[in-house]
Amino acid sequence: MNRKWFSLVALVVAVALLLVFSSCGHGQELVSITVQPTSETFGASNIPVMDNAGSSVQLRALGSYIHPPVTKDITNKVTWASNDTQMFSVSSTGLLTATGLACGGSLVSATVTTNSSAGGLSSSGAIVTGSMTANVVCFTSTGGAPVLTVSFAGNGSGTVTSSPLGISCATNQGTCNASFPSGTSVTLTATPVGGASFGGWSGGCINSSSVCTLSLQSDTTVIASFN
Repeated sequence: MNRKWFSLVALVVAVALLLVFSSCGHGQELVSITVQPTSETFGASNIPVMDNAGSSVQLRALGSYIHPPVTKDITNKVTWASNDTQMFSVSSTGLLTATGLACGGSLVSATVTTNSSAGGLSSSGAIVTGSMTANVVCFTSTGGAPVLTVSFAGNGSGTVTSSPLGISCATNQGTCNASFPSGTSVTLTATPVGGASFGGWSGGCINSSSVCTLSLQSDTTVIASFN
């Protein structure tokens, strides 16, 4: 009889322990990521975009977990990415840096892909992502000095440089600009690369020669075509 009671008690204890472990079996689970700062802006309307090159800020990724609820710094455990690498680069440790090649807005993300919880339990390949916005202010004026902007058209590759110095731009940059004193005679030179050919100028300077000279009196945009 004692053996029966002992077996029954052992069975009850085993069931109780099973219930306890089952209720705690979720393991610590990452449910969201917050990136700090939530936004960052570089430059100003009177600062050429290229002058922002190298400006940087350190980002932090904070992970929110459950079982139990807690917030942890996971900056070095996430995968960082910028959706516009022409505008920003971001290191594996979350250092966000302006390239000086483009202006506008970019989305920077911090992502964790995991096949298990912190407790080692399967989480079926969960993907958790947080993000922030990074901006570079486009150059529009320099307090009265005319701005010369160069943009590109066509499917070819090439570069445009200016004399006097100020413009040094490649097709993969999209646009570039610089200011010159009013009345300055600016000569732009187009150089095709990678087997492309120069298709001509349009906008503030219209001709088919690879060299364009204009007297800058006001804000002017020149378009260089490479085919």
